[in-house]
Amino acid sequence: MIKINKKIVLGILVSSLALSSCNEILDEQPRSGYTVDYFNSADGVTSGVTALYRSLRLLYGNGYYMSATQNGTDEATWAQSADGNFKDLDMTGGAGAINSNTFPTSMVWGSVFPYINTANGIIERGPKFNIAESLVSEARFFRSFYYFQLVQTYGGVPLDLGSGELALNISPTTLSKRNTVPEVYTRGIFPDLLKAVNNLPASPRVTGGVTKNVARLFLAKAYLTYGWWLQNPNNIPTYPDAARTDPDGHNAQWYFQQAYDIALQGINTPGSYALQPTYYDVNEGSKDRNSEQMLYADHTASSIFYNEGDPVGYGSGWAPDNFAAWMQTWNYTNIKSSKSATTWNAATPITREAAQSFGRPWVRMAPPIGVIKNTFADKTNDSRYDGTFVTTYRGNWQKTGTGLETVTTLYNANNLPVPVGGAILSFLDDDSQLPNIAYPSGSGQNGVGAGVLPGRADWVISPNGISRIVYPGLWKIGTYQTNDLAGLGYPNAALTRPFPVAKFSEFYFIAAEAAVKGASGAVSARDLINVIRARAGKWRFSNKNNASYIADNSAAMIAATPATITIDYILAERSREYYGEFYRWFDLVRTQKWAEYGATYQIGGTAYGNHTPQTFTRNIQPYHYLRPIPQGQLDAMNEMSAADKAKYQNPGY
Repeated sequence: MIKINKKIVLGILVSSLALSSCNEILDEQPRSGYTVDYFNSADGVTSGVTALYRSLRLLYGNGYYMSATQNGTDEATWAQSADGNFKDLDMTGGAGAINSNTFPTSMVWGSVFPYINTANGIIERGPKFNIAESLVSEARFFRSFYYFQLVQTYGGVPLDLGSGELALNISPTTLSKRNTVPEVYTRGIFPDLLKAVNNLPASPRVTGGVTKNVARLFLAKAYLTYGWWLQNPNNIPTYPDAARTDPDGHNAQWYFQQAYDIALQGINTPGSYALQPTYYDVNEGSKDRNSEQMLYADHTASSIFYNEGDPVGYGSGWAPDNFAAWMQTWNYTNIKSSKSATTWNAATPITREAAQSFGRPWVRMAPPIGVIKNTFADKTNDSRYDGTFVTTYRGNWQKTGTGLETVTTLYNANNLPVPVGGAILSFLDDDSQLPNIAYPSGSGQNGVGAGVLPGRADWVISPNGISRIVYPGLWKIGTYQTNDLAGLGYPNAALTRPFPVAKFSEFYFIAAEAAVKGASGAVSARDLINVIRARAGKWRFSNKNNASYIADNSAAMIAATPATITIDYILAERSREYYGEFYRWFDLVRTQKWAEYGATYQIGGTAYGNHTPQTFTRNIQPYHYLRPIPQGQLDAMNEMSAADKAKYQNPGY
């Protein structure tokens, strides 16, 4: 883990630290203040490196960035308690619309430029103080990483922040000129990543530090994305206007081949990284920082200072906290059981708990019905549905402190008994029992409008019955803490888990996608995808049943893989693998499938008892494939005319 804090001075973020030995923690030595001149020392230059790691917290784990990268796609829509930060991104007409004042779409722009300038300072000043190129290349990685996010989000962006292209800017400026997409890739992103691949170590300098293979992953992904941009199969507009030609003379096919080759290099020279044996192992809280997680926004339960938030208090709901899991957590605490088998005597069987299946409910985002029924259609062989969602909510009343500590049994559907830890409410795998489910009108006795099946003690909801107020929660990124394991813990505190940014598994997806786009090599797209699918068929635990479950369905998973892999199949597999991890909007924009995939969706309404799917249509236009330049940026450019500001903005906004 990397321990950090931050100071902001003239857009340069630095943090003083003592660099420790390989694979240890970066220990910080706080100072009272910093100036730009602090980059005039070796200590100042190395301080900036730790600030770059800290910067990941501004986006990854941030619930509003989750909205920016998932709402409006086939993976997510707004939920009952959503405000404009979620409804605007959904783009369903009356619910809201994206414009230059929309906060989530401005997050990348507003967060990363100060850190790009920090990286500029490290790269520029590092050699003057004999800073090892391996350390300088960590800054090269972060500069390219953030420019890659910017160019995917907004199109061309400025490489000159005021003092020259890719130079440390020490003077505030109110002028700006955007570079074109090819310029950003070929003058900014690719050169930095190539140097990072050559100069970063194979094993991380510190726990969670970037390596040669981390740089390879993003170089391969950048090549893949730029290949799509050059090809432009659906005639999506770009801005600033630029020909779809490469300044270095390569065509799209060359970039797809490079993406394939580099991804295969990453797979074949894994260094300290490896796939976990099961999908459950990838995301189980007790196994965080495992060998599959190549880069993450780190947090700790051991220190308020280093965590930048109180691990046992109330989370702020704001960066640098990790609070994304709250957004897709519905208010399961409204579920009711009875203390009596003969007379309804309402009791609360489930209370907020700092466990992956529970956590703090915010009800801001929900999965459309298609996610449950189509994306995760195979819930028997494929472990990823069970390893992604909370589908069974279990009683924890013995921990509540509400007088139920000694009660061993409550009574639920059909007045049947439920023991402590028993299933109180279940989301069914399919709609086969829908004709037999008796749903109440409104919230009913159980308080959340769930239904009853004959002979079952748990309240039930079928996939067709999920709504904007009751839906499966997210287990994979859910709350996990090691404080107070015997009790409820601190479910309202921001998560102390690292939030994943890059995983070793993505090498397989990048190579497979490049192969579909025409790259050639020894390993086919089907074979690459089947590595991931075979792993998905291996179970060691069932979240639904809360019990050990050993099964190897790899053969069935491989047999079900189509003979010909398409982009659509890869996108479906990517959603099954990375659902809820901030990938989807970028995936659909890269492949130019957003308007197709996000056009319509189904979900129930905002009130308990709403189990009739409604169909919603989104208005996704070609210009939406670029986010608007934030209004705050335009307003701050005082030296530019209104006409120049208008030219600075992406068309359509």
